[in-house]
Amino acid sequence: MKKTIFITGGAGFIGSHVIRLFVNKYPNYKIVNIDKLTYAGNLENLKDIEKASNYIFEKADIVDKKVIDELFAKYKPDGIIHLAAESHVDRSITNPTEFIYTNIVGTVNLLNAAREIWAENIQDKRFYHISTDEVYGSLGDNGLFTEKTAYDPKSPYSAAKASSDHLVRAYNHTFKLPVVISNCSNNYGPNHFPEKLIPLAINNIKNMKPIPIYGKGENVRDWLYVIDHAKAIDAIYHNGRDGETYNIGGNNEWTNINLIKHLCKVMDKKLNRTPGASELLITFVKDRAGHDLRYAIDSTKLMTELGWKPSLQFEEGLEKTVDWYLANEDWLNNVVSGDYQKYYRDMYECK
Repeated sequence: MKKTIFITGGAGFIGSHVIRLFVNKYPNYKIVNIDKLTYAGNLENLKDIEKASNYIFEKADIVDKKVIDELFAKYKPDGIIHLAAESHVDRSITNPTEFIYTNIVGTVNLLNAAREIWAENIQDKRFYHISTDEVYGSLGDNGLFTEKTAYDPKSPYSAAKASSDHLVRAYNHTFKLPVVISNCSNNYGPNHFPEKLIPLAINNIKNMKPIPIYGKGENVRDWLYVIDHAKAIDAIYHNGRDGETYNIGGNNEWTNINLIKHLCKVMDKKLNRTPGASELLITFVKDRAGHDLRYAIDSTKLMTELGWKPSLQFEEGLEKTVDWYLANEDWLNNVVSGDYQKYYRDMYECK
């Protein structure tokens, strides 16, 4: 194998798409998926490539320094693409401590292990840290987040991610560790755990359940198709400049209420319902504590330097996403019921 790449959080939503892309595109890379398999980690996301000769799965918690050090000693990776993180804002409000350990301590464990294993030969090595646009805080009605936007995190989740970003930069400055960072907007697409807005709404519409919308639904997000994000990660990992940050956005701003109304129209069509039937399920609920009003990403740097651009607009991506969920009802039902965790037990623990 030409290179060994660690991808943390590879059984999760974004991570599984990155794993699939790298395993298929780079057969001469050994891809090691390191995932704790929390509630959002699902190996069923990777059934199509799990037997590939260049793919290995290691069940591990990045907070466990001893285990991480052992994995680095075992595989001696040339690169790390670090996606493992607690990422749901609502969960960070009810349990901030979990986010501190995973997003900060876990990242430091990886940084220290990389620094030690690469101490004698740092050539062609790379630590790639994937972050979020939420570290920038909230925008008003105008403007976009750029790589120069000052950090202003507003939730325990975004504060923990901001901390990890700063630590990655500090290791680059102090220890000359070769790093890149990217900050992405809201992702959507296949395999998204159904606690997030779009898959939650798809599942509730399908089952004629209320669709909960925070406040008045006026919050604005920039939506990025997950496969486009995976392609951006590929470009940044291979061609991004050391020590640089790249923002990844979909150039698709939607208010939550307009997004859900459009999704209802798509679902009515797909399910052969009377137009407007699904929209009756919309239910406004108490707003999230400290809810940021608007996020929007300027991806000019990424597009100019590395030639990346989103492959589709939101309407097309949303229809593809709906089609996937309707065609993969077993996957969705397993996740909602918790049965997806049985897949790991059957695949690994019973052998």
